[in-house]
Amino acid sequence: MKPGSKYYPLYQQLRRCDRTPITLAIAEIETLINGTLPASARTQKAWWSNRSRGALQAAAWLMAGYRTTHIDLEQGKITFQKYEAQYRVQRVDGAIAWNADAIKALRKHMHLTQAQFAETLGVRRQTVSEWENGVYAPERSTTKHLGLIAEKHDFHPDQD
Repeated sequence: MKPGSKYYPLYQQLRRCDRTPITLAIAEIETLINGTLPASARTQKAWWSNRSRGALQAAAWLMAGYRTTHIDLEQGKITFQKYEAQYRVQRVDGAIAWNADAIKALRKHMHLTQAQFAETLGVRRQTVSEWENGVYAPERSTTKHLGLIAEKHDFHPDQD
């Protein structure tokens, strides 16, 4: 979610929120974004879908770690619930085994897209995708780099 996006203030609000669930009135959301939502936000539940493909509004709550769970258009209230994907991170001799789940869990922990994560590591986005899909595993030098990044970002999956 980029600063300057219409829905960035909603993203920020949800990121700062430690409550779950959180219910916001459409009017509150409009106050946050300092503008009006499209008419379809008041009439179509689909506008509040958790599918982010091309939907900037959905990206705001999804990137903040929330999903819409209850849409009451009659009352003009939307309920967001925190979600956390569960990844099985394995350890070998105390060190993280950098398999598909561990790599994806680290990327999600850092709140990065595959492209952003790839840039952090100095690899192509497709490489990150292939690691996360188990096409192949990172080389030994890369696993050491992943370990350093995990340490820097306080990534402790067995304690999250």
